[in-house]
Amino acid sequence: MYYYKKLVIIFTTLLLLANHTFAQTKQIAQIDSLLKSANQAGVFNGNILVSKNNKVIYNTAFGFTDASKTKKLTPDYRFNIGSITKEFSGTALLQLQEQGKLKVEDPVSKYIPELPKWANEVTIRNLLQYTSGLPNVNWKKIKSNKDVFDDLKLIDNLDFVPGTQYDYNMNNVFLRQFIVEKITGMTYKNYVSKHIFRPCKMNSSEITPIVVEKFIAKGFNNKLTEDKPDFLVGGTFLTTTDLLKFANCLHSKKLINENSLFELGQHFNLPDTQSSLGEAKFITKKLVAHSHDGRAGNYEALLVSDLNEKLTIILLGNNYNGKLFEISDAITAILKSEK
Repeated sequence: MYYYKKLVIIFTTLLLLANHTFAQTKQIAQIDSLLKSANQAGVFNGNILVSKNNKVIYNTAFGFTDASKTKKLTPDYRFNIGSITKEFSGTALLQLQEQGKLKVEDPVSKYIPELPKWANEVTIRNLLQYTSGLPNVNWKKIKSNKDVFDDLKLIDNLDFVPGTQYDYNMNNVFLRQFIVEKITGMTYKNYVSKHIFRPCKMNSSEITPIVVEKFIAKGFNNKLTEDKPDFLVGGTFLTTTDLLKFANCLHSKKLINENSLFELGQHFNLPDTQSSLGEAKFITKKLVAHSHDGRAGNYEALLVSDLNEKLTIILLGNNYNGKLFEISDAITAILKSEK
């Protein structure tokens, strides 16, 4: 009797596994059909990765490496991830706080005393939440990171009292990077490589300026005009696989602890404001959802993670068409067997 029960259990288990495998194969085929249609319609040129239950189930490239449209993309190609790169400077600052080298309540002037008096009022937390009151970068006169710093020294007045309003701009981010450099004595590029990329085994990731030009997708518009190179430090080029490694490292608290991750995900108390993690949802300090999009020239990027469902979707493109959210939503619907 026991023998027959055991056979029934084994048979039932195999049947369930077969049904699951068949269902997932069907879903992957639907995702592939969706992406092929998007590429053929001219709304997606880039790479995509889908991870479910800690396993990559789809990792494919569509379209071309540059405006010449002569060479096909492969999953090895790296893309500029735009605003998603802001997560690295935020993570770096929280790492330093965990080491006792700073506090997010500290004023910027504590670490960069040569800045004007406004630096006494702006805290590191303001920089993380884009509530500093700093005006945006004067892009017309900026040719290097030194120019950014020199321009910060010329700012006389803030646009608003720190912590009272929200303004998403890059001066906040550049100041984060400068503080990391001041505290560590390392270039920002080297700090991120050593303390974020290396621990997460993000072996193909690189902060601008790019040294290794191999497998770099070039941004281009629909008129086939190629983007100009990024001359500032802080932009990040990476593969879909490396962005997944970073997300997994961050979510598993390998880079920063739970309290730091919660701090990084806080935003100004108004709708449609971003944290340093983009959009982050917590339940009793536990991160349950994390999405962040980015754009740089004609590069576009999207990371969407549902931690409860153990689902991550990553889309990286080099021909901006603004359809990544729609594609991601459609993939999510497929995986949830929704219309």
